[in-house]
Amino acid sequence: MPIATLSPNPTNSLPDAKKSPARSMHLLGVVCGIAAGIWLGASEAPTKLVDVGLSPFAISLCMVAGVFTARWSFPTLLRGTGYVYHDLRAKPHLIVWAILAGALWAVANTLTVYAIRDVGLTIAFPLWNTNCLVGLLWGRLLFRELQGASRANIAKVLFGTCAIIVSAIMLGFSVLNGAGGHGARVIPGLLAALGASFLWGTMYVPYRKAYLSGMNPLSFVTAFTVGELCTMFLLAVTLGGGLHHLSGELHSARPVIFWLFLGGFCWVIGDLFQQYATKYLGIGRGIPLSNTNQLWGLAWGALVFGELANANLQHKLLVIAGSTIMILGALAISTAAASAEEMESTALALRRETDRYSLNYDETLLAMSGIEDDHRAGMKKQWWDYVIVAGAVVIFAVLLRGTHIPNLKMNFHWMFSLVVLLVLSLVAGAGMLWRKTRFY
Repeated sequence: MPIATLSPNPTNSLPDAKKSPARSMHLLGVVCGIAAGIWLGASEAPTKLVDVGLSPFAISLCMVAGVFTARWSFPTLLRGTGYVYHDLRAKPHLIVWAILAGALWAVANTLTVYAIRDVGLTIAFPLWNTNCLVGLLWGRLLFRELQGASRANIAKVLFGTCAIIVSAIMLGFSVLNGAGGHGARVIPGLLAALGASFLWGTMYVPYRKAYLSGMNPLSFVTAFTVGELCTMFLLAVTLGGGLHHLSGELHSARPVIFWLFLGGFCWVIGDLFQQYATKYLGIGRGIPLSNTNQLWGLAWGALVFGELANANLQHKLLVIAGSTIMILGALAISTAAASAEEMESTALALRRETDRYSLNYDETLLAMSGIEDDHRAGMKKQWWDYVIVAGAVVIFAVLLRGTHIPNLKMNFHWMFSLVVLLVLSLVAGAGMLWRKTRFY
């Protein structure tokens, strides 16, 4: 939510040179949200490996291990460990919130693997993307989002909310009519997708608390990954048949583990963009925009894996219509740029957070606008930062040895096209973030 141009107390107003136009930060948040949708959509494609015999726990654990590797290397590459340490030390109360968010993510991610196994990627995606409704509710109740919003913006948000609900019902109905489900596993698959939706929607509460406290997204995700890896390992051992069984399964899955690590790698890029979208747009706008990953999940499921190849006309029409309505709803919410009154309300929420944790309001307000203090801006990377990044590269190189393409039917022409789109979105989003905020 761009709030750099206002302050709830005139004595705290910022110098003109440090004010950032609200429209500029809104545009940055929108670009990050779109890039997040593209990368998050691609990250779930490797979970199709559940079709070749791997358990959901093994798949999710491998993805989380890839996420952990990428999360510790990206912040190190972009800003350095010294920068991250300084940020976490200045706001230690947020470490607990970040670990909690990671734990919620791990459970939700495991549920998505069950959902994909039972109802397919094309159907599961839009159902768990109703997490934006949960996030919107928490944003309104806890962080004063939409308070003071214009009637036009409220109408956009309400339209988007109704559109998402209607599309989820349409997609669920298409499965229940036998077009793409797996018999008795349809209901558990739908429940798993909706459970992931609730957990992911709640996960955005720590996100928003972090950015209302001025934390850099790169620092937040570093602590976040500790919670997700520990929780995922605990789930895999306790519910996945024990450590011995899990070890045997991972050993037998050695030829495909690289692809799951790669899925986690893509997810981290998408989530980083999503973090910046949440920072500059808020939960109610940033999350629905990143949930356009439904479009890209549909593209990977239908175009690359051929999930709709044998579907009847009714099923295809329901899936296409439902997906289109969901995307339009998300876009309607995301294009509701905040008015001055709403930004004032957000500034009051920021004041509440800074007072609660004894933080400097002016510095936090600058951080919310992508402007960092001179001390942190001048921090240099150390030699061990490059060792950490090199270690991550070595891990991926080792896993790549002996890897083979899974025995799944895939359209490689469409896969190549979608990979090109991934690269273009990365260049556009990262380039704009660097020019405007230096990844702050």
